Parts: sequence; C-alpha cells; structure tokens
Amino acid sequence: MEKQTESELERVQKNVQKQIDSLNRSIDKLGEQSNSIYIELVKIQGQFGLIRNIPDDRKIEINNLKKIRNNWKNQVDKIEKEYNTAISAGTSVGVIGTGLGAATVGFGPSIGMGIATSYGVASTGTAIATLHGIAATKAALAWLGGGALVAGGGGIAAGEALLALAGPVGWSIGGVALLSSGFFVWKNKRDKQHLEDIFISMGKRDIKSYKLAKVEIDERITRIKNETVLLRNATVKIRSFGLDYDLMTEQQQYELISYFHLMNSSTQLLINPILGLQPKYTEQDFKKYLSWRGRQHLETYCLKYKNQIIALANMLFKVDLFEEDKNLFLSYLKKNDSMLKALNIDKKDLSIELIDTVKEVLSYKDCHRS
Repeated sequence: MEKQTESELERVQKNVQKQIDSLNRSIDKLGEQSNSIYIELVKIQGQFGLIRNIPDDRKIEINNLKKIRNNWKNQVDKIEKEYNTAISAGTSVGVIGTGLGAATVGFGPSIGMGIATSYGVASTGTAIATLHGIAATKAALAWLGGGALVAGGGGIAAGEALLALAGPVGWSIGGVALLSSGFFVWKNKRDKQHLEDIFISMGKRDIKSYKLAKVEIDERITRIKNETVLLRNATVKIRSFGLDYDLMTEQQQYELISYFHLMNSSTQLLINPILGLQPKYTEQDFKKYLSWRGRQHLETYCLKYKNQIIALANMLFKVDLFEEDKNLFLSYLKKNDSMLKALNIDKKDLSIELIDTVKEVLSYKDCHRS
C-alpha cells in the first residue's frame, strides 16, 4: 500500500510541535538557572539585612526588592502546586492528563521557576494575564506538556484557559491543533485548501515566534548564569566590609551601592517576562481601540464579545484573512465544537460582524504601533 504524502499543513504542524518541544527544554533550563539566582538573591539580601545604619532610602529600596522577589516566589509556588495537582489527577482527566503527566514529568520542580520567569510577574507581584487563575496555569502546564491540549477540549484545557493564554502559547494549539476536530469535514477541495492556507500561515507565524522566544530565553539564561556568579562573589565581599555602614570606608560604601544595583538587575531577570511569549493582542490594545472615534463597531457590541475578540485577534494576528475567506472561516468556527468551547461562545453568536470587528481591531493596532 502506497504511503500517503504528508500535506504542507501537517508538515507545518509537526514543525510547530518541534519548536514547542525545543522551547519547553529551554524553559526548563531557565527554571533551573532562575532557582540558582533566587537562592543567591536570598543570601545577599540576608547579608544586607545584617548591616546597621544603612541610609533609610536605600533600606526602603532593598525591602521593596525583597517584596517583589517574594511575590514572584509565591507565584512559583502556586504554579508548582497546580503542576502537582494536575499530575496527581492525571488518571481522572483522561487523555489530556495522561499526556500532561507523561510529557512534563521530566521537568521536575524547576517547572514553576521556568514558567514564572517566562511569562513574568509584574513588579507589583501580580501575575500577568497569561497566568491569571488556576485554569490558565493548568493550560500553561498542559502546553509545556508538549501539546496536551491537542487531545481535545474539557478537563484542564477548558475554554477559559485557552482564552487566558490567548497568544502564541494558546493559539498555536487552539488555532492549529484543535482544527483537527472540525477541519476535515470539508468536501469542497477549494474551500479546504483555503482553510489550510489560513492555518499554514498561523503555524508559520508561530514557528517564527517560538524561535525568537527561544533565542530570548537562551540569552536570559546566559545573563542569569553570569549574574548568579556576581551575586555569589558580592555576598562574600560584603561580609568583609563589617556590619556597620558608618564604619565602612567611602570605597566600600560605593561598592555596597553597586551591589544593590546588581540585586536590582538580578531581580528584574526573574520577573521580566519573555517578550516572545506574550500575547500579540492584549486587553490594553482593546481599550485603545475602544477609545478610537473612527471605529465602525458599537462599544456595547465590542464589550459583549471582548474575550472572543481578543482571542480571535491573537489567532489571526499577522494572518491575511481575505474578504472571500471570511464566510469560510466563520463556517469553520461554527462546525468546530472544540473551537467554540475554547472561545466560550454559542454558534448562534458567531457572525460576520465579529470577524469584521477582529479585522478592524488588528488593522487599528497595525496602524497605531507606538
């Protein structure tokens, strides 16, 4: 029997998964290095805490850094707790749980460090949107499982989780992989090819995004390694200065300030998100669009379908959806139960107006880049 030729869409999907797997490994390494620098930050913070008579303004700044670091660690602990819960519940969530457990079990406890550093925590300590809520955390873990969401909707891959991860993380799976549940019902070869072209564009976009994100993560790992060594050496040096700031030489005081700046930059390496893994269309983008007097769609309509607009804007970001393809794409969404669930929308609420709104918000963002 002759072997079936692999389609371009299948090749792109395999390449997407390959990039995800590669990125997962880098995220795991990032977790290991983040753990190391976190330990050194705790040590140098403790050393600063022993010194008497540090100027009040500097003491406040040091304590603020401690709060930021502690908030970040709380986020890590939350992720690891969800990870352990997801693994222990693997037998009850069917194929998805099995895929998650099998694919992520090798990551170990550093997985929380890696996810938190990749997706970032705001300086206030509040988790950014991509990791907001238990469902979103589980979705991130499922993604790190090498595509566990592909197995189908429900379980830890609930629609709200995909919406929370709207961006390259959520939609390479939500847009390209979930298509298998409703894509091949098309008998019209021309329509099917048009749909394939749309999803091929999504896949190629995400492949590029993942590659850039990996470069960014690998660069972050190098920086963290270097600063971990600097922090370790700084802690040893500070011990030699004594425990009273007023009794230190002017040179030692200047050096102490330089170590404070090192603490600051190292803390930022923990909390600053990997830009390549952030949503391409955000709630802030949506708010800017709503304030635009030239928009063609009513504010009440936009607010009603806000989540769906943001999710679809991420799905179609940098993808040319031509006028003749709108109805075809809409028909695809309506026929795909998994996609409807991911979008958290009823079939009857899907309309050309929604697609037109998504196209307009993307056009507005493209024309008003800051």
